[in-house]
Amino acid sequence: MQIDVELFTVNKRFPLTISYGTTAQTTNIWVKISEDGIEGWGEASPFSAGGNPLTTEIIKNSIQQIAPTLEKFHPHQKQEIEQTLINANLPSSARAAIDIALYDWLGKRVGLPLWQIWGLDKHAIAPTSVTIGIDTPEAAKERAKKWLEYADIKVFKVKLGSPNGIEADKKMFLAVLEAASAQEVFVDANGGWSLADAVKMGNWLAEMGIKYIEQPLAKGHEIELRELKQHQPLPIFVDESCFTSIDIPQLATAVDGVNIKLMKSGGLTEAMRMVHTARACGLQVMFGCYSDSALTNTAAAQLSPLADYLDLDSHLNLVNDPFCGAILHEGCLFPNDLPGLGVEYRAASA
Repeated sequence: MQIDVELFTVNKRFPLTISYGTTAQTTNIWVKISEDGIEGWGEASPFSAGGNPLTTEIIKNSIQQIAPTLEKFHPHQKQEIEQTLINANLPSSARAAIDIALYDWLGKRVGLPLWQIWGLDKHAIAPTSVTIGIDTPEAAKERAKKWLEYADIKVFKVKLGSPNGIEADKKMFLAVLEAASAQEVFVDANGGWSLADAVKMGNWLAEMGIKYIEQPLAKGHEIELRELKQHQPLPIFVDESCFTSIDIPQLATAVDGVNIKLMKSGGLTEAMRMVHTARACGLQVMFGCYSDSALTNTAAAQLSPLADYLDLDSHLNLVNDPFCGAILHEGCLFPNDLPGLGVEYRAASA
């Protein structure tokens, strides 16, 4: 099989600020795998999850270095390809792009969308949240209003963990509630709280009617999650603390759910393993994203009937997404009926 790599840059309509940085633009990688006259597409996006960042250059170089080794395989040989990528210690985003492209190729080869190949029920798809980044209360409120003007939004995810402390978090959160009185609102601190602040915020947010908090403590503080769980009533989801299925069992007694992202996990194959591992451990499942285009979020949408919560909104905040695929309808991101991922290329807008 032949592997080609192409870079593309996407720009956010609204820059996103979380507890450890702001993102306005990213350069992502479009991976194309060709065999038997069929081309499968995948995407890799750079990210940082509270540790060493995976940059575009690192991801691109790793794919280009492994490509000659992979050319001897046929896309049907997924198990051998996956083991080759693991043995080469390929970054997770690079593995994700190749894995997604192989599934796209398979779906196109058999003429079926992935959700149908897996026998999933599109009617089981939960609404996707859209994200409000850390900002002033006035700006956060205005951002929520803009989202509501843009689409039929059912759920907001509010980023907390402000460097100005939990009082700033509370003011911003209350401002969003004013604009989003008819929507559900969830919270993600991206590891921006201390244990003491997480206890206080967990109890306060419970009084506000919030269903869960995501990544209240920084990666590396997983032992403290058990103590946090004992001193506040909200379910705890982890993101930066959980990359693959290997991480889940050791977290199972300290949390209530995991946020699965294709760039962290290494693709759809591992994401499926993570779903089953989480369920076996009695945990709930969320699918999330980084600065991904519609290509990756459509890939995640193919698996989304298996999730309790969805946060697949990054492509909705792009002004020049070169791809289109899953459709936002009544707050839900539905994969289409086209074969494979169901993603098409379009000329990027200015």
